[in-house]
Amino acid sequence: MAEQALSGLKVVEYGSFISAPYCTKLMADLGAEVIKIEEPGLGDESRRYGPFPDDISHPERSGLFLYLNGNKLGTTLNVKTRTGQKILKELLKDADVFVESNPPKKMADLKLDYAALGELNPRLIVTSITPFGQTGPYRDYKGYAINTAALGGQSMRTGEPDREPLAPALSQSHYQSGAMGSASTFGALFSRMSTGMGQHVDISEAEVWATIHLGHGVHLGVFEGRKSIRAGHRTISVYPWCILPCKDGYMCLIAIQGYQWKRFLEAMGSPEWMGDPRFRDRIVMAFEHADEVDSLVEAWLIEHTKEEIFEMCRQGQITFAPVRNLAEVAHNPHFEERKYFVEMDRRYAGTLKYPGAPYKLSETPWQLERPAPLLGEHNEEIYCGRLGYSKEDLVRMRRGGII
Repeated sequence: MAEQALSGLKVVEYGSFISAPYCTKLMADLGAEVIKIEEPGLGDESRRYGPFPDDISHPERSGLFLYLNGNKLGTTLNVKTRTGQKILKELLKDADVFVESNPPKKMADLKLDYAALGELNPRLIVTSITPFGQTGPYRDYKGYAINTAALGGQSMRTGEPDREPLAPALSQSHYQSGAMGSASTFGALFSRMSTGMGQHVDISEAEVWATIHLGHGVHLGVFEGRKSIRAGHRTISVYPWCILPCKDGYMCLIAIQGYQWKRFLEAMGSPEWMGDPRFRDRIVMAFEHADEVDSLVEAWLIEHTKEEIFEMCRQGQITFAPVRNLAEVAHNPHFEERKYFVEMDRRYAGTLKYPGAPYKLSETPWQLERPAPLLGEHNEEIYCGRLGYSKEDLVRMRRGGII
């Protein structure tokens, strides 16, 4: 087996749902050893979310949990107990990274905040992913993906222009924050190579969205005096930059260059309406006549399938593409040739297909070596094999609600 990029890195995760587990998944997939801590009996919140294979709800069959927690070792531990805190600190004495997504006050009350853990292990990097960060007036507020997207300005740009703002789909706040947490942790690891010291990585989900949103919105507002607006199925720039229906689905139409739009009109048979003087300037068309042109283009699209249009566009070097549904993505020949999807057998869930990584490292490859752990699957391996507890200790701790 090839050495992986993060082989030898020891990570402990005490988080739930998406942000912290996704952060550590990105490390585990590159070879880091990740010990995941879950609440005894309940487990990670994501275990209660689908999709579930065959629609059979079960905490060991959650597609969300299975995806986020592959390559990890799974333990249960009640850190609200004194013994639980002691065990966690034993794990952290030799760890490189601790990733958590709990309220700052909770971690301080448990003496598991960075101030306490930095004294325990000065080389430890603590990565905290929370809705609003470790400081500021919102620090102790609860928050969800809908709140952080709203505060960060992303919701104001999502949805139809004449409708209410929307939260980005599929908990993107948590995934974006998990990815940012992973990248920032790598930066802290590089710093430790020269300083020998760990540090606290403070990730605010709201600020992650503000960073993404303001990167484009600042120059519009500050330098051009324009407000960011919701554009629905299109981007207000030049026409076309939109998604429109066709015979069997949808097509994404983006023509940055004028010749691409001209070629598409020619492929449509050079319709009479293209001579309308209102449609000569594509910027004016985008801002003033987009709905009308949408209806004219859609009348032609609806007579053709995605593949027919896509083939025509490939031949004409027109940058339009079909909008793939999930089934089409899962069986796309391009992804299959690159071996993007991988299969893994998992008790209770069976053999499932999992997304791989959007990158390939030629010498230290991404690998899915083990499925997500069963609840408490590696308690004995970690607590007895690593920390020296006996099996009798485990029985007592299980009865006492500690593990």
